Amino acid sequence: MEFGRFSFARSGSLLAAALVLLFSSEFKLSAQQAATTAASSTAVPVLPAGQPVSQAAVGSVPNNADTPKAADAAASVGVVTPGADSSSLLRLSAGDLLEVSVYNVPELTTKARVGTSGDIYLPLIDYVHVSDLTVEEAQALIEKRLDDRGFVRSAHVTIFIDESAAQGVTILGEVTRPGIYPAPGDRRLYDMISAAGGFTPAAGRKVSVIRQHTQTTPITVNLPRNLADDLQDNIEINPGDTITIPRAPIIYVVGDVGRPAGLLIDNGSLTVLQALALAGGTNHTAKLGGIRIIRKSPAGMTETRIPLKKMLEAKAPDITLQADDILFVPLSGVRSAADTGINAAISATAGLAILAAHP
Repeated sequence: MEFGRFSFARSGSLLAAALVLLFSSEFKLSAQQAATTAASSTAVPVLPAGQPVSQAAVGSVPNNADTPKAADAAASVGVVTPGADSSSLLRLSAGDLLEVSVYNVPELTTKARVGTSGDIYLPLIDYVHVSDLTVEEAQALIEKRLDDRGFVRSAHVTIFIDESAAQGVTILGEVTRPGIYPAPGDRRLYDMISAAGGFTPAAGRKVSVIRQHTQTTPITVNLPRNLADDLQDNIEINPGDTITIPRAPIIYVVGDVGRPAGLLIDNGSLTVLQALALAGGTNHTAKLGGIRIIRKSPAGMTETRIPLKKMLEAKAPDITLQADDILFVPLSGVRSAADTGINAAISATAGLAILAAHP
């Protein structure tokens, strides 16, 4: 009986010892996990290794950077490859007006126009050849001149183009002030004509515009007599364009009329009856049956008789005249050979007053 009690007590002790060991191991494991969690929450984060600025800006560059994807990525961030062609940059040329300034030396700020020789004159360093240079190249050249001659050490030069002859618009022909005009911003045809002083009295309205480097045939625009009446032909003008305003066609009315004159046809056309009316009509001594049109053709001078009486009675259509036609009204009772009449009509055109005709 005692032996049974001893066995039972021994078994109970062993069971208690086992339970103590089990709880102690679980406590240690929980403590370790809590310590690890606390350490991870309070630990300072480790930064990745430093990268060059170029790689940090565009990301890591793989070894196969010459693949199409890598090339596209380089292009998307504006990477310029060494040796890139800079011929597309704007280069200075004769006629450009430049504003040159030196940082922290306001006394050297000046404006200079590039001469026909391609030089500009600058204080202290005399003439500098800048034609065919880019703005950056010209700045570097002036900086070197200032530094080499000991005027300004480590100079920083800035060039601003006030007027660019290469970017101007050329206006030729019958305007008050033909020349080259700057075209900054959005410029249109009417703006450029106004900048040139407007039309002269002899200007025609058939204007041509030649685009620089874009097309070989000019754009022809028929402008109204009053520009405000129609704005659809007020086309956009680009830098480098050339605008030509031609002289209006002239029709000469000579002979036995009230006011012999040369009639400027600025737009539209002119008929025989309109020309006679603008010339003051025929005199009572005029030979109505002998009126003729003298016209220059590749074969020489030709003449066409005009049935004026039938035109006045609406029995014949009114004839449209062409540029440089001579409408000759002979004097009644005078008989002369055809060639004498032509020579007399041509001679009569010399010294005529030129009038603007607005039929």
